[in-house]
Parts: sequence; C-alpha cells; structure tokens
Amino acid sequence: LKRLTGRDLAPPSLSSSEAARTVFEAPFVVLSHDTAEDPVFNYANLRALDLFEATWDQLTALPSRRSAEAPQRAERERLLQEVTAKGYIADYAGVRVSLGGRRFRIAQALVWNLIDDDGCRRGQAAMFSDWEFL
Repeated sequence: LKRLTGRDLAPPSLSSSEAARTVFEAPFVVLSHDTAEDPVFNYANLRALDLFEATWDQLTALPSRRSAEAPQRAERERLLQEVTAKGYIADYAGVRVSLGGRRFRIAQALVWNLIDDDGCRRGQAAMFSDWEFL
C-alpha cells in the first residue's frame, strides 16, 4: 500500500507483530483475496469479520465474488480489472452482502493490488471505514 499510495495501514514505527495486531483490531475494514481464477478471501480483520457476519474460517473459504449480490458482480469485476491495470483506486462504492444476508453500501473504499518484494501480484486488498446498512 505504501508503495502505491504513500499511506500505511499502521504506524511504520511499530514492529511487524504490533502492526499486524493494530490492523487486525483497527476500526476500519481490511480484506484481501488471492489470485485464483475465482479469488477467495485470504485475510479479514475483526471489523470485516463482524461486518460480513462471519468467522475467520467461513470468510477465508469464501470466493470474494460472493460478497456482492449477483446483479452487482459485473460492476465488482470491472472495479477489480481497473485496480489490476492502475494499481489502486481510492473512491470505490458499492453494495455488499454479509453471510447472514444483510446488505450494506460501502463508500470511499481504497482497493489495491498486493505486490510482493519480487514484484509479483499476490492478490488484491480493500480498506474502508464508510458503510451503511440498507
């Protein structure tokens, strides 16, 4: 994230374990998915687990496309293609659905490519703190 946007998810002065805990317990949502043909979530912080009404095991077994209702999936796919091409976007908005069926609208989401130290794309992540239940 820092390479793409200049922003950090946690203060850079923290150790890696302290930073991981800070992000996991953050008041904003952080999610990521892998690079499979049908990407599956591989990370969710506590706020994301709560919002999506899921346990870690449930969410990390879920294809990320299922976080959007069927009519919203084409727009979600367009977003992910734009992120792939540009590296990130900082103003995504859309409707998502929890595992319990609760719908919510997210706004001002930051979505970015996860790139390892060798420059290989490992997935995509999203962060947002603006949502409302519908």
